[in-house]
Amino acid sequence: MPEQYIQVAIPVPMRQLFTYRVPETLSSPAIKVGERVAVSFGPRKVIGIVIDAQAQCDFEVSKVKDITTRLNDNFNLSQSLVSFLQLCAHYYHHPFGDVFQQALPILLRKIENITLSPPMVWQAQCPRDDTNIILDKLKKKAAKQFALYQIISSHHGISWVELRTLGYSKTQLNALQSKGLIIEKEQLAEQYTWQEDTLNQADRLVLSSEQAIIVSAINHSLAQFSCHLIDGVTGSGKTEVYLQAMEEVLANNQQVLVIVPEIGLTPQTLNRFEQRFNVPIALHHSGLNDKERLATWLSAQQGSAAIVIGTRSAVFTPLHRLGLIIIDEEHDSSLKQQDSFRYHCRDMAILRARQLNIPIVLGTATPSFESLQNALSGKYSYHQLVNRAGKSNKAKIALIDMNQQQVEFGLSGTLKQEMKQTLARGEQVLLFLNRRGYAPAINCQECHWLAECQRCDKPYTLHQKQQLLICHHCGSQKRIPPQCPSCGSIRIAPLGQGTEQLESRLEDLFPESSIVRIDRDSTRKKGELTKLLQEVSDKKHQLLVGTQMLAKGHHFPDVTLVAVLDVDGALFSFDFRASEQMAQLLIQVAGRAGRASKPGKVLVQSSFVDHPLLQDLVHNGYHHFAHQALTERQQARLPPYTFQALLRADANYPSYPEKFLRALTLQSLDGCEFAGPVPAAMEKKAGKFRYHLIIQATSRKVLHRGILQLLAQIPDNEWLGKVRWSLDIDPIDLNW
Repeated sequence: MPEQYIQVAIPVPMRQLFTYRVPETLSSPAIKVGERVAVSFGPRKVIGIVIDAQAQCDFEVSKVKDITTRLNDNFNLSQSLVSFLQLCAHYYHHPFGDVFQQALPILLRKIENITLSPPMVWQAQCPRDDTNIILDKLKKKAAKQFALYQIISSHHGISWVELRTLGYSKTQLNALQSKGLIIEKEQLAEQYTWQEDTLNQADRLVLSSEQAIIVSAINHSLAQFSCHLIDGVTGSGKTEVYLQAMEEVLANNQQVLVIVPEIGLTPQTLNRFEQRFNVPIALHHSGLNDKERLATWLSAQQGSAAIVIGTRSAVFTPLHRLGLIIIDEEHDSSLKQQDSFRYHCRDMAILRARQLNIPIVLGTATPSFESLQNALSGKYSYHQLVNRAGKSNKAKIALIDMNQQQVEFGLSGTLKQEMKQTLARGEQVLLFLNRRGYAPAINCQECHWLAECQRCDKPYTLHQKQQLLICHHCGSQKRIPPQCPSCGSIRIAPLGQGTEQLESRLEDLFPESSIVRIDRDSTRKKGELTKLLQEVSDKKHQLLVGTQMLAKGHHFPDVTLVAVLDVDGALFSFDFRASEQMAQLLIQVAGRAGRASKPGKVLVQSSFVDHPLLQDLVHNGYHHFAHQALTERQQARLPPYTFQALLRADANYPSYPEKFLRALTLQSLDGCEFAGPVPAAMEKKAGKFRYHLIIQATSRKVLHRGILQLLAQIPDNEWLGKVRWSLDIDPIDLNW
């Protein structure tokens, strides 16, 4: 029997596959593409993925190692998913092994045997004679338990992960169980068995003519690849379009992948889908533990999950009968990974839909310029929803000139008056400040010493509650000094204002109102974000203070006043994408106001109210601004009319990365242009000095051909051993 060789993707930083021999003892049954195998790599044993099961051996046979173990379990990748991951690796010029690691839950990256308990679900018990009496008492005295029972009783079975994501606790479950109302059972291992009569549960709205046209267009393209951009103002009913487009897919016993940019949007999305569909739903996000993520992976792979809702990395979930992909808030920068494997989830989802010949839907109120240009040029089907659904009206945006105002704690007199009137009506106020912590810096009022992180040459952020100075760039921490280390003065004071300080000041200004702060610091505890968002929906808080976490897709029907406290920092940047990102954020924040029947108002504080960007957005709206900006981009030969890659390098000394990158520019690349090398916007971070080089071309094909030429030069670069380098294809942030 001839010896068998295979090619394996191994998690090492090398852009190649590795050849191994399959010993006769492990050759039966026949090894398949996508299998997980254990191999020796240097002194280590690692998990690899078989990419080619019938490879040729181009090396001296005696030097080829045997695989050590075949992990014959249910956790292998399909041929389709392997092909997709190879396309991802080629597009981003990234090491194969690292890309394949992205598709594996952490537990599958280990050699140890994996044992999973059978999946369990909660179900309602058969009604007894006293069931209605118990439920009546719950409705009056334990509303949360009653709501939990309503959810469980409307489904054939619902998992603890789903219920936890919706904001319920084990205590509430145990209380219902002790009353004999619910029971926990092992989930039946049924595959692709959701039926049409389980799809339409409740709250199925009558579509507007705009919405109906979009749903019809999607349904007519279910058997082929198509990309649909739904460009709808906030509150226009994009989610209802998603739901009704999903119905036919689920009725065909196919699966749906729904991707949201932030974990904070998962509970809201899950809640809408649970109300509509009585089908198994799996969740994929960073809030799950390792076993929960593996359970999601397995339920998707085996077909017991009809819908998978997840954040960025869910694009790699192994769905064998995937029929539709939905990307909500497609413009959001969170969809782009900014370290290691720098993929864009939206772009890879489109690639996967094309590979599987299925439709993909992109939804947003503020389309990315790339998606908008693709829609305008006819590459995507372009659908617009210009009216808000139901009785809600678009909130009006007004500018407040801070040069003409008396300001207290960052709040203008006009804003404080509007806040008082809104609170007096029993409505909620959202204050947006994209700066967490108590203050962005502290200094000495005698000698002007500034507390700076020595590893980054940037000010420490003051976190008053923790009594710490924290660098938001490298994470280093230090205690607040009792006196100035430069002159000995005790007159050390905060500079500027963050969300923590704003929360404290509001307690003094509005002592009768309950205040909640929602940012990364206040939501670190598991489940805290879901809890706080539910409290806002339940009107337990009247004043909301938050960063961009609050700007993304949340529905707060009683928020009628939204204020952006400091927009000026985003108006001036060397990054050509900064105006696009600021405009998107401003419109998204504004979209939180007046989403129900009550009219909304948006106030934007600025010392530069005459800035053309602000004037254009306020008076003409996002789309007028976007079309103007696209014209400017075309004239300046910038994306989306050209294509870019960003080569980054850092080192312990500033000359090393600059010389490393400059050496690469000495040889021209066919059809490509260089910009740089130049220092990064933040030149020093975590003790490393950073430079970057932009490579630009007029077509993707030319750019990728040039990148291959560039990568071929790197092994011979004399500065290679002194730097770390990385490549970012289609970069969206030059302020790295």
